[in-house]
Amino acid sequence: MYTLNHFIMPVKKKQAPKEQTLRTVNPSGKKESSFFELVYEVARQIPKGRVTSYGAIANCLGTKLSARMVGWAMNGAGHAKPKVPAHRVVNRNGLLSGKHHFGGDKMEKLLKKEGVKVKNDTVINFDKLFWDPAKQLF
Repeated sequence: MYTLNHFIMPVKKKQAPKEQTLRTVNPSGKKESSFFELVYEVARQIPKGRVTSYGAIANCLGTKLSARMVGWAMNGAGHAKPKVPAHRVVNRNGLLSGKHHFGGDKMEKLLKKEGVKVKNDTVINFDKLFWDPAKQLF
């Protein structure tokens, strides 16, 4: 014997449309990276014996006014995998402004090991050693 439920077609409930999120792909092919991860990707490209600035990395990522955020990213770079050569990122004048995050003179020693001369916490020949990611990566 059949009941009335056998003859009634089930009604599909309308579902609210799903929110669409913007998906981005960075040069490494990873999707939806955080700003810090993008900073680390750029910093990993800095050649040994060269330096760049917080502002240059921010400009390369299209956020010209975010140099301080790049600095915060470099502050946390010690925990990033693969390693980030944060010692190669200095301020716009070549000053080792992040050196206190390395402890003592470790930042200077790492730069000198790569052939970068430093005097009074400032990179000598900064203009010649400056690596501009916006020009080199794009």
